[in-house]
Parts: sequence; structure tokens; C-alpha cells
Amino acid sequence: MPPIPAIRSLPTRFTVGSPATALPTAASVRHLDPGPEHPSRAGVLTLAVDYDAAGRISTAEVSIGLLHRGVEKLFEVRDYRQILSLANRHDWQAPAFGELAVALAAEQLLGLEVPRRAVWLRTLLSEHTRLVSHLGSLSWLAPPQRLGHLRALRERLREQLRRWTGNRIHPMVVRIGGVIADVGSQWLATEVALADEVAAFAAELSGALQELPTGLGILSPAQVDSWGLSGPVSAASGVDRDLRRRRPYLAYAELADLLPTAPETTRDARARLSAVAAELPASAALIRACAEQAPGGVITVTLPKILKLPVGDCYVATAAPWGQAGVHLVSTGQKTPARLQLRTPSSRNVAALESALLGADPDQVLPILCSLGYVIGDVAK
Repeated sequence: MPPIPAIRSLPTRFTVGSPATALPTAASVRHLDPGPEHPSRAGVLTLAVDYDAAGRISTAEVSIGLLHRGVEKLFEVRDYRQILSLANRHDWQAPAFGELAVALAAEQLLGLEVPRRAVWLRTLLSEHTRLVSHLGSLSWLAPPQRLGHLRALRERLREQLRRWTGNRIHPMVVRIGGVIADVGSQWLATEVALADEVAAFAAELSGALQELPTGLGILSPAQVDSWGLSGPVSAASGVDRDLRRRRPYLAYAELADLLPTAPETTRDARARLSAVAAELPASAALIRACAEQAPGGVITVTLPKILKLPVGDCYVATAAPWGQAGVHLVSTGQKTPARLQLRTPSSRNVAALESALLGADPDQVLPILCSLGYVIGDVAK
């Protein structure tokens, strides 16, 4: 008679997100809440983990629930102007990168040269968006007495965006051929001063990082390659995939000296978060350079009311806050694309959690998770 197999105990489940949407409390369920400003607050992610005899995580399985919105199929029944506003809604922490990537892909197929002032304003918009996104991702590090200041900084950045575009969250200012709205000298002066405040606050966050233990959630260069990781995550493992430096677009070729490098390459959670924090003062310096060096002139190219792209396909990627955000566009010559695929960093980072968590203690899950930034709507787009 064969031996009776051992009964496998249920794995512990971690839920990450707003307490209001967490799973019911049970002995095998632990809820993690990185705080009200962290991107994980919108949408719930579940981790099912098993432990070895020493009480460390031996297996981890990530579940993102049923949030899939089918945005890539919606693109196929929208014209290109409508797609721009739809593309910025999957990563609501860094929405400008969605509309920018689509515009760059369409312009490549059209062979369209964008006015120089629009190029510099798009660069400024990208770095402004990076500040908002990174402040949210680092918010769980802020001491409780400084969280209000961080929230106020993010709110002022949103208000600054509203003064430019009319929208606090989703800019909808990028157009195929340029941007729809210009900015004046007073707006630019306010933007530079605000960016400098964020850079100063980054020093406080960097101090809090020193309290994190080292060696958590190590990802080797081979794992970075296997998961397709980029941005601060790959930089912290010694793999430079910053498109602003390696394949310059917009005005980054002229701003190469201001681009950040990872302060640590120890491959762990602290190194990843340090790389994110280092981008705050770098983005502030880039914003100042854009404000000072942006040339005058027109901000857009006049295009037909009904825009049809030539037959062909292309892939264009941008350096979003947490890694490469790219668009694969296939055109059959109509006013809607035959196919428009998004490749964004959130899904790659979430998938890499299954490797990064191995060997960790249960109490180390939160810093590892926060070092692999994601937005649930971007994962399940």
C-alpha cells in the first residue's frame, strides 16, 4: 500500500492595497498597507507564500485579481487622437508616458518632425511626471511627521500640471505633432522652485533608506534579464537600461550630463529604492535645464482632422519612472490601428516579486515589494 501523502497546509496570503478592499482577516491572511500616498492603494495584489523549515519564504505566487480592462482592444476601435487620452489611464501615477509613447510611435510612422519647443516641453513633462510618481513610491519611507509635507508636494505638482494642461492627473497635453498648450515664464519659475523643493526632500528620504537592512530581495543581472526588468530596478543590479542615456530621445541627448546613475549596485531592495531616490534631484536638475534652454517658437504641427498613418509598424520605448514603457504600433493605413500593444514596467516588476521574495522573512515582504514599483491598472491593462 503506497504511503499516504502529507496534507499540504494552506499558504499564507498577503494582500497589498487599501484596507477597505482587503480580503477578510483570517489566520492565514496578512494585509500590508504601505500608506495613503503609495500607488498600491488603488487595487489589490495578493501574494500566496509558503515557508521552509526555517520560516523563510520558499515559494511565492502573485495574483492580480480580475482588473483586466482590455485597453489594447479598445485602441483598435479608437482613432489616434482618442488613443492618446486613453493611453494615459493605465499607469495613473505616470500617465504622461502613455500618451507620449503613442505620439512618438505615430510620428515615427508619419516621418514627422516635431517643433523644437514642443520637444523640450515634452521632456519637462516627463521629468515632472517622474517626480510625482517617485514621491508616491517612496512615501512609505517618510517619517509620519513628514508625510503631510510629502502629500503637499505631490498636490502642488498636480496643481502645477492643472495650470498647464487643465488636468490635475491625466495631462492630455501631448498631441501627434507636438503639444496642445504652451507655458509662460511665471509657470516655469514656479516649476523650477517646486522641483528644487522635491530635490531637498529627497535628502530626507535618502536618510530613511539607511535604516533599511541590506541583502533583501536580491536580483542578479541574470534575473534582471530573464524578467525583462529596466529603469531603477535594473540599474541597482548593475544593468544600465536607461533609454535617456543609451538611446536618447526628446532632448535627453543635450542633457546627458544631468542624467542620474545608480548610487548603489548591491542588487537588493535598498539599492533599488536608493536609485529611485537619486532620480528626484536629477529630475529637478533636468526640469531647470528645460526651463532655461527651451527655445521659442511654435508648439505643434497642423495635421488633417482625420489622421491616417501609413502602412507599416514600429516600436518606440520611453524611460518611464520604473522602467521602459513602449508601444508596438501596427498600421494598415486606416484612422485606427490594426494593433497597438503596450509594454510597461509594472507587469515585469510584479512578476519578479516571485524571485525577489525567496528566502525572505515574512516581515521583509513590504520593503521588497515597495522596491519593485507597480500600478495595478498598468499590470492588468
